[in-house]
Amino acid sequence: MPRGLIERLEEGVVLGDGGYLLELEKRGYVRAGPFTPEVSLTHPEALAQLHREFLLAGAEVLQALTFYASEDKLATVGLAGKVDELNRAAVGVARSVANEGDVLVAGNLSLTWAYDPADSASADRVRALFDRQLEVQMEAGIDMVIGETFTWMGEALLAAERALKTGLPVVITMSFEKDPRSYEGDSPAGCARKLTDAGVDVVGVNCLRNPEGTLPLVREMRDAVDGFVACQPVAYRTPAGQPDFTALPEFPFALEPLQLDRQTMARYAVEARGMGVNYIGSCCGSVAAHVREMARALGKVPPEEAEWRLDYERPMSAFEYYRHGE
Repeated sequence: MPRGLIERLEEGVVLGDGGYLLELEKRGYVRAGPFTPEVSLTHPEALAQLHREFLLAGAEVLQALTFYASEDKLATVGLAGKVDELNRAAVGVARSVANEGDVLVAGNLSLTWAYDPADSASADRVRALFDRQLEVQMEAGIDMVIGETFTWMGEALLAAERALKTGLPVVITMSFEKDPRSYEGDSPAGCARKLTDAGVDVVGVNCLRNPEGTLPLVREMRDAVDGFVACQPVAYRTPAGQPDFTALPEFPFALEPLQLDRQTMARYAVEARGMGVNYIGSCCGSVAAHVREMARALGKVPPEEAEWRLDYERPMSAFEYYRHGE
């Protein structure tokens, strides 16, 4: 039985994994546009491989690919009847890989696109969507719950309400578009306080913005609450004045030139730790190379120590020939 999330956070920084849907789309297993996660049913081996890459890179939490795995969202691609099967399969794939190391499996909830504060019935609909996912995820065996990518404070609080009923540790993170406020007008600090008051174990920011656009908002949260804080930015460059990468014309088919290098993500991880961030992860665009460099920067994995007779005077690789290691 692996140590739980709270125990790990009390000991120090916990490193999360990276992005799934956009990376799997690049590999040919997810359809761009709807970005629904049926890969756990159609190509579970591909999902397992990406989980394994993050595990080997040093991630201490693997998120089950149940993002967008709620009934209303899946119905848009004809998969409404696959909710239970898909959630069960996604947790099972994550668990099979997590058993290869000392890592946790997180069940995942995301925005449903069904929440409407002007419709009093929508809150109960969202509750039902979340409850259905959580019931299956709990049966399949998760260690914690991550609710993410909420722009409505109200929907984030509904996710918190339902996730807390599981009795497992709960992480809820907000996403901020061009205006760094929830759709209701809450500042990052205000969001953090409301979620903490609701009983959430870890509050934070994820997706849409890169480290440069995310860290100032996380700092506001860190200053506003005494509990644990999470940060999971994307690994894409964005122009001044438009921090939300999904609003760019390059989304989703021309993002490759915008991907950040691994050293930038490593520097982000160190800066986040220095700010007092407890759960340091990454989101869209972040692949195993980014997570590995973050793990090294945080001291989570040792430097490579395999034998290599490095000899700059008698080079046997371009690395030696051009003296890149000096």
